Amino acid sequence: MNPINEIHKISHHIPLKALQDIHQRIIDWLAGGGKEDDPYIHQQLRYARQFVKE
Repeated sequence: MNPINEIHKISHHIPLKALQDIHQRIIDWLAGGGKEDDPYIHQQLRYARQFVKE
């Protein structure tokens, strides 16, 4: 499972402001040398999933 792809799949359920925040955090993480499957990216997915549950 690629957490970035999972976020993309549910992105239409996430308010724009929150989606922009998630996007920027992921960009910053990857630019800093992080990997797409690091725990930090999975944390962003968990945050995104909270909007789907609401």
